[in-house]
Amino acid sequence: MKIQPTRIDGVFLIEQTSAVDDRGSFTEVYQLRLLAEHGWHGSFVRSALSQNHHRGTMRGLHFQRSPHPEAKLVICVSGSLYDVVADVRPGSPTFGQWEGFELTPENRRAVFLPEGVAHGFQTLADDTTVHYHLSDYYAPQLGDGVRWDDPTLAIQWPIPPTVVSDQDRRWGLLSR
Repeated sequence: MKIQPTRIDGVFLIEQTSAVDDRGSFTEVYQLRLLAEHGWHGSFVRSALSQNHHRGTMRGLHFQRSPHPEAKLVICVSGSLYDVVADVRPGSPTFGQWEGFELTPENRRAVFLPEGVAHGFQTLADDTTVHYHLSDYYAPQLGDGVRWDDPTLAIQWPIPPTVVSDQDRRWGLLSR
């Protein structure tokens, strides 16, 4: 397993390795010890799946505010997606910046984002499933977001969106 820093402070691209034999493969998704070596000292308390039926489905950009912000580890288990992280942390050296990564089961990449960083993705294939590890419990009253088409961020999504929730259309702009 290889952890690579990204342009966004505290965000890492994780390249997973697999042991392969006649039975199939075994892939280690993450190691808490390796994340700690890169400065994250939390732990994951829950895990969730996001199942998406249609290519072009847009989710995000989401984050959870204090006092219960969430770190996330994001993995694509079927299909394909363009995963985006956006730094919305006031005072961060990379505030207002974003970075995107293509995640597929075949490329065995995962993205780790620390607390306070917004996350979103767009599916690049029908029937895409995303697996999340999350560092805190869901607190709906603390849920927040930034619009996926925020002109300040100017994210370059790979394809036009086909499905966007009403809530994701209503999030505010980063400049608010």
